[in-house]
Amino acid sequence: MPYYLEHEKFHVAVDSIIFGYDEEGRQLKVLLLKRNFQPSKGEWSLMGGFLKNDESVNEAAKRILQQLTGLSDVYMEQLYTFGELDRDPGARIISVAYFALIKINASDLELVKNHGATWIPITSVPTLIFDHSAMIARALKKLRIRARTQPIGFELLPDKFTIPQLQGLYEAIYNKSLDKRNFRRKLLSMDLLEKLEEKEKESSRKGAWYYRFDPKKYEDLLNRGFNFEL
Repeated sequence: MPYYLEHEKFHVAVDSIIFGYDEEGRQLKVLLLKRNFQPSKGEWSLMGGFLKNDESVNEAAKRILQQLTGLSDVYMEQLYTFGELDRDPGARIISVAYFALIKINASDLELVKNHGATWIPITSVPTLIFDHSAMIARALKKLRIRARTQPIGFELLPDKFTIPQLQGLYEAIYNKSLDKRNFRRKLLSMDLLEKLEEKEKESSRKGAWYYRFDPKKYEDLLNRGFNFEL
């Protein structure tokens, strides 16, 4: 027997704010879509889709991310639910927003291109449809909080990296310069990194040691009451 027939119906959508880090340009970027469909054809938007009857909102977010980037095992977090009455001219739509952190070079760049998507610097985001600008602003704020209190920044870097490369990432996230000595001292004092017997020598003659984040060590520290703070 059907229930709730007397209640109004509306659509549920999932929108994804996908962040990536451009190491060469030292820029935090967001993946945006040039829409080739209505409504708002020809305008910029986030990647999204409607919730299917046989999936949860988390499953929908993972499906959308995989369709666009070819990736599945990445950091993703539910951000906020956007439900203003006039947010979409097409219909009454509630959108559950997620933000994800991916390694740009690990994504399927051809797949991204085929969807009409482009990596745009977070400092140069164009005018977006609906409330997508508000979604990005909220996601960036949450990312900055998370990056200060959790080691999620490593999700945006290759498995091995130098301290200067890591500092470049954090400067891109916060859009400000950080003191080199203080950053290095604070980071290494947490004892979360494994130093590798290998140097990166393209950026300087002396070279910089490569490091790798040690998730097991981080988990052990958490169990002993450790607080990550940068």
